[in-house]
Amino acid sequence: MASVTFKNIKKVYDKNVVAVQNVSFDVADKEFVVLVGPSGCGKSTTLRMVAGLEEITEGELFIDDALVNDMPPKDRDIAMVFQNYALYPHMTVFENMAFALKLRHVGKEQIRARVEQAAEILNIGELLQRKPKALSGGQRQRVAIGRAIVREPKVFLMDEPLSNLDAKLRNQMRAEIIKIRQRINTTFIYVTHDQTEAMTLGDRIVIMKDGFIQQIGTPQEVFNFPANLFVGGFIGTPQMNFFDAELVKEGAGYFASIYGLKIALTQGMNDMLLSKDVGPQDVTLGIRPEHMSLVRPGSEGSVSATIDVSEMMGSEVHLHLSLTGKDVVIRISTIDLDEYKKNTGNASQISFIFPSALIHLFSKEDERNLINS
Repeated sequence: MASVTFKNIKKVYDKNVVAVQNVSFDVADKEFVVLVGPSGCGKSTTLRMVAGLEEITEGELFIDDALVNDMPPKDRDIAMVFQNYALYPHMTVFENMAFALKLRHVGKEQIRARVEQAAEILNIGELLQRKPKALSGGQRQRVAIGRAIVREPKVFLMDEPLSNLDAKLRNQMRAEIIKIRQRINTTFIYVTHDQTEAMTLGDRIVIMKDGFIQQIGTPQEVFNFPANLFVGGFIGTPQMNFFDAELVKEGAGYFASIYGLKIALTQGMNDMLLSKDVGPQDVTLGIRPEHMSLVRPGSEGSVSATIDVSEMMGSEVHLHLSLTGKDVVIRISTIDLDEYKKNTGNASQISFIFPSALIHLFSKEDERNLINS
């Protein structure tokens, strides 16, 4: 097993197209790290530089303590699982999984033992004599993962391996990858644009945008304490609601002013803002749909809005509201619905409050989180 260290990695393509900018972080031995971000953010390019499929323009990349910038891919002891499976159509499953071992001149008995062990881990033992065209998408992905497992590499690299699967199969394969990770216990670097995959799979998440790292943290850290406006909006489904607001300093404390309301901040928030000597300013107030609290109409400190759309999701309801022309989304558990919450038909009026402990305040100037950054 191995650690991976990125030191000021930069990738520039022809015509000065910068794909990755100043990427620095460590992946510990046996850690599962997920690179996540929108298309074009540089996450796949970063992974391909680890694999040796892309040259590093600047910076240093270490696997364990070995500098691998100029090391050929075959000598890096890594295995990569691609989005499109990349199976040989004329070979059986067994032959596909054994191919890399044959190139290394591993003995036949050892090859058979490794392939059968990987097939057992992946529950594809009965498929070993089939060819890829006779397999479903999920089965092909298991074979691609099995081909990587048999090599027993130091580092597993996965580049959006589930993006070609339907929603139900993606959920199943996410659970399978978690089980595989528990059984083989090696170092994983996983790339996805799906923040649900990132949240469920990763020990830590590296969130990227435009080639830059925006935040690194555990799934809970990036959800609870987004470093900036982009992370707040990217992590979470539905995405965080954002409002124009004003941060006001009053004596030794602060409050947020929004829609004519004064939202007093918690003691912890006040202490954090005071320690940074944050001045009064216009801010973007963010709050997640599941953190907004419905109250009875006319309740103190509440805001009223009109329901445009009510989406019944089974275990919860997503209410899409119009608040002075602004779209707002609230999530409500159907189990917790009481009589006043059941009036959720379109064009109905509904009231909610902003719980002060659950709001985020982002700078208008640089979009950083004023409280948690």
